[in-house]
Amino acid sequence: MMSKSLDRHKLANRSAIKVSFEFFPPNSAQMETRLWQSVKKLAPLNPEFMSVTYGAGGSTRDRTRKTIVKMAQTSNLSVAAHLTCIGASKVQIDQTIEDFKSVGVEHIVALRGDPASGIEGVYQPQGDGYAYASDLVRAIKSDRKMLVSVAGYPERHPQSRNWAEELDNLKRKVDAGADQIITQFGFEAKLLSEYQERVSRAGLNIPIIPGIMLQPNFDGLVRMAKMCGASIPKWMYELFEGTKDDQITRQLLTASVIAEYCADLQEVGFNRFHFYTLNSADFAYATCRLLGVKPVQEVSL
Repeated sequence: MMSKSLDRHKLANRSAIKVSFEFFPPNSAQMETRLWQSVKKLAPLNPEFMSVTYGAGGSTRDRTRKTIVKMAQTSNLSVAAHLTCIGASKVQIDQTIEDFKSVGVEHIVALRGDPASGIEGVYQPQGDGYAYASDLVRAIKSDRKMLVSVAGYPERHPQSRNWAEELDNLKRKVDAGADQIITQFGFEAKLLSEYQERVSRAGLNIPIIPGIMLQPNFDGLVRMAKMCGASIPKWMYELFEGTKDDQITRQLLTASVIAEYCADLQEVGFNRFHFYTLNSADFAYATCRLLGVKPVQEVSL
């Protein structure tokens, strides 16, 4: 698969490729070291932005803020802060946005958020908080000049009953001022292409950035997919069969699958990629090099 991807990219317009990277806040000294090593390796690729997530139920709010502040204050990177409606009042969320602005953050990834029990749990809006992502987007955009990204689901959100409901929810976010969509991860370019067509037919003219998952632990990937409603094609199960105790093979297969997927996405017209790094730089860096994205700057952290 890898050679096929390389052949395709000889013909690709590499200068048009734009990438971004997502991290989660560390919960130990060891994980913090790994995070900043990954940021340092990926930063010279001149990403559009680097984002930092919230945990379910807003459980990592303080660590998220700490990570974002350090990233914004100690580098020339464009930093995007994830923000959810979960577990905070409107006053607290507004203050958090102002805190982000004060350290130079001009991009928010606005999400409803999942209950602490996980995406399958029953969501209950907090009475004194913002109820849904569209409400959060509207609040951010009301008197602030900030870029706002929202989530998109090429296979529908697990709680959407049909495509009409899914697109109505997306329309509310776009009408509230969302600037772009970052999608849930997947592995088939056809699904992204079909999603783009659905969004366009709904009259929503907004850029779509495919989310790229970099998870070499296939069992872990299957669990993640089930939790968020993403599908894993049959050929991937067959490809990874028997590799559970073979870490090197899993890593090589993951690199090949992701390179092929990004090549397929390019063929159907996508040229922006958002990498879910899991705080590890190697797969993202290698894939970017295959896409023709080369280091252009040094970043001190």
